[in-house]
Amino acid sequence: MEHSEGTFQGAGGLELYYQRWRPEREPRAVLAIVHGFGEHSGRYTNVVNHLVGQGYAIYGFDHRGHGQSPGQRGYIHEWGEFREDVRAFLRMVGEGESGRPLFLMGHSLGGLIVLEYALRHPEGLRGVIASGPALGQVGISPILLSLSRILSRVWPRLSMDTGLDATAISRDPAVVRAYQEDPLVHSKGTPRLGTEMTKAIEWVQAHAADLRLPLLILQGEADRLVPPEAGRAFFEKVTFPDKEWRGYEGGYHEPHNDITRDQALSDLTGWLERHL
Repeated sequence: MEHSEGTFQGAGGLELYYQRWRPEREPRAVLAIVHGFGEHSGRYTNVVNHLVGQGYAIYGFDHRGHGQSPGQRGYIHEWGEFREDVRAFLRMVGEGESGRPLFLMGHSLGGLIVLEYALRHPEGLRGVIASGPALGQVGISPILLSLSRILSRVWPRLSMDTGLDATAISRDPAVVRAYQEDPLVHSKGTPRLGTEMTKAIEWVQAHAADLRLPLLILQGEADRLVPPEAGRAFFEKVTFPDKEWRGYEGGYHEPHNDITRDQALSDLTGWLERHL
């Protein structure tokens, strides 16, 4: 496996950190990963190790305000920054992997980001995968969410601890411990991020029937951080016939890092193979 890292210019010229993993032979296809809130691109080792061995090139980047990318932790000025960062990222990936099938995968907040992106810019994508997508009220205090709506207008950059429950990400204690000890992980949010995320959720749910790409959703059925029923509601509204739902009974928020990870990774690989 070949690993490299670097930066690319996101929205507004911000230099964002990215990583790339490629097999020794020429890749059969490419998977671009968009990570979730508070984490970073380095937390997808299970996906990387599994798929690179199957001949896939994997790319991931750190959102602005996350991981090794600059910016205030947990802050965006507007949702379009996420979208345009992904657009610039995929442009860079496409230039390096020209002619190869390109799939886009997002987890949690990243799941919301990739679905919103795919609805607006499906061109060049072979399919989209959403893992535990944040498509309803996330596991944050309703009082904090209400406060965010007020503060977004007067103090949009106020840094607040979201109180995210790390034990809800996985049933594997080692995964939880690694998350809690990871210096690149944070739990900081801002009022503006909260309100922009809420608007994005409403827009994506309202436009589900417009999706025109193959879709795979991976969802822990006992997810306490995002409501599985919100993801199911989106899935049911998608009219494009090529769609698949893979739910994991008792599963927590990160299917790729949960105790049923082998099944989730097998489901992901099988779906990718059917869409090459």
